[in-house]
Amino acid sequence: MKPGILSPYCEKDISACGLTGIISRKGKMIKGEVIIQSITCMNERGNGLGGGFAAYGIYNDFKNHYALHIMYSDKKSISITEEYLRDTVKIEHQEVIPTRRVSAITNPPYFMRYFVNPPDEIHENMEHESMELREDNYMVKIVMHINSEIPAAFVVSSGKNMGAFKGVGFAHEIADFFMLEDYEGYIWIAHNRFPTNTPGWWGGAHPFTLLDWSIVHNGEVSSYGINKRYLEMFGYKCTLLTDTEVITYMLDLLIRRHKLPLRLACSVLAAPFWKNIERMEDDEKKTMTALRMVYGSALLNGPFAILFAHNRGLVGLSDRVKLRPLVAGEKDDMVYMASEESAITEICPNPDRIFRPDAGEPVIAELEAS
Repeated sequence: MKPGILSPYCEKDISACGLTGIISRKGKMIKGEVIIQSITCMNERGNGLGGGFAAYGIYNDFKNHYALHIMYSDKKSISITEEYLRDTVKIEHQEVIPTRRVSAITNPPYFMRYFVNPPDEIHENMEHESMELREDNYMVKIVMHINSEIPAAFVVSSGKNMGAFKGVGFAHEIADFFMLEDYEGYIWIAHNRFPTNTPGWWGGAHPFTLLDWSIVHNGEVSSYGINKRYLEMFGYKCTLLTDTEVITYMLDLLIRRHKLPLRLACSVLAAPFWKNIERMEDDEKKTMTALRMVYGSALLNGPFAILFAHNRGLVGLSDRVKLRPLVAGEKDDMVYMASEESAITEICPNPDRIFRPDAGEPVIAELEAS
């Protein structure tokens, strides 16, 4: 038989990414074992080349500091990175991220976390007119510098009162490695990875993060090239060898820097087709037309479903044809989103509601005002 042609008797390895996310709208703490149980239900959607989690509300003792999770593939980079941090931020506390031996994980990198704030002259000018002196932009520059300029060092996450934990392995193995059963958070997202066009490596596993944003993604961004070039005009450096990185940075650009509401930002990424815009009422038609014209290079083409978390909420979004699955559920103040209904009912056997959002229509769950 010619190479590449399947025999009808061949067993084909069918895999796809698995996503799951949970939020308590009342801000109640959810044990790590809950999200582990949910993502493990979808083990067949991964192949052991990547898995990961992001959690919010896990660092209340340092909730006003940026929690930098940094991965080192060479310990020689630790001293270089820490010297750079001492020169650019105030380090309140630093420590090794606890891990345990897992038989399936060999030669893992070294993980540290640093709770930091910018220097006083930056920290006291969060609303400064100069973009360079804004605290959030200052921290983004630090993340971009470490990821692009310091060999063997990679910022896994950089938000306040949140952290990402990811690596090469099945999601439950990564959870075991990072001892995530010891953590509690009011928002969790998780991912089982089947790489499409990108290599399986520790930094390339999901979630992808920047500041408080974290993204897990099922699918393929075929517009990666134009999205990447567009982001680079605004100072973003795409260095992580994966299409998912552009989604994270695009949401940061649209929401944090350009101040678009969440729903409009989703309408940029999964923009309505022109034929559908033509049928809209005048006001909505004008808005959607303006978004498509201004942000044409931010449109994501290709099949995708994403879960997007931040300190105040959780968002689910699929592409405008819905070529990747997304299911949502509700129970009391809890909202669940996942690739499969089974990942929800595994941890919430009797949900009040299960629904499948329409193509390109976001599911937005936010914390209740306190």
